[in-house]
Amino acid sequence: MTGLFSDTFLAALLFGAVTAAIPLLLAGLGEQMSEKAGVLNIGIEGMMIAGAYVGFVCAFYSGSLWVGFLAGAAGGMVVAALMSLLCVRLGLNQIVIGIALTLGLEGLTALLYHFQFSRSYPRLPAAETLAVPLLSDIPLFGPALFRHHLIVYLAVAMVGVMAWLYRRTQFGLNLQAAGDKPAALDVAGIDVIRTRTVAVLFSGGMAGLGGAYLSNVGAGLFIPFITNGAGFLGIVLAMLARGRPIWVLIGAMIFGGCLSMTTAAQVAGVNVPIDVIQMLPFLAVMAMLVLFGRRASLPAALGIPYERGAR
Repeated sequence: MTGLFSDTFLAALLFGAVTAAIPLLLAGLGEQMSEKAGVLNIGIEGMMIAGAYVGFVCAFYSGSLWVGFLAGAAGGMVVAALMSLLCVRLGLNQIVIGIALTLGLEGLTALLYHFQFSRSYPRLPAAETLAVPLLSDIPLFGPALFRHHLIVYLAVAMVGVMAWLYRRTQFGLNLQAAGDKPAALDVAGIDVIRTRTVAVLFSGGMAGLGGAYLSNVGAGLFIPFITNGAGFLGIVLAMLARGRPIWVLIGAMIFGGCLSMTTAAQVAGVNVPIDVIQMLPFLAVMAMLVLFGRRASLPAALGIPYERGAR
């Protein structure tokens, strides 16, 4: 059976939703930690595209996706280190620096790719998948949800790890204090600058890993501007999640389903205008902002540089 809500359509939609959700999930989890510490990392989009480029190039020449993932995470952290220096240590405007980094890296990666590959777009081999025993045999849902690359399961597991980190560890409490009452954290003898720096570096690493997944597994190739706003969707997810990683996962799956709707419709032979389907992610963003935007709980010191001794 073909058509809307057929088995073919639903299977393609679920598989595509997971594939599209992972970069959003990784970026959203990274942004969430940065925001908890009081740093609004608008440059997450630039960190993603840096990770996508570096991750693809390293995977292409090494022949290993894992080398690409590690390189992508490192590329994102390098950009995050620059943002940390300018915004956390020097106290420059986080929004301005984040936008500047994003625009600069979009142009830089496009230029480097042009010089390296000219107008060709080499592809990586299809990523190996790992089938979860028993679960992957469930009709319809099993192959779509439980036959993916190992990095997908690790990304989902990070949701639980970060939830435990925020609630059960001293570092999680330090992050919360750095975002809400940095002066109180300073009085307690904890270095606010160091805490915020670690959070920004982590957000860059996660964004870079998300970008590497997007180019190496999701698309299998790198093209300029491949992230296409995924980093900004990650910012929205982090803001709406109210500090709960599980809501980042749920939101990422919703947005991922919207993003994969075009491919799923084509696979199932559904005759729906592509322009209409491509509007769905943006409609979903507006709907979530309307429904949950007023309930978003943001740290009191978000976006405000901390200077020791300042009043």
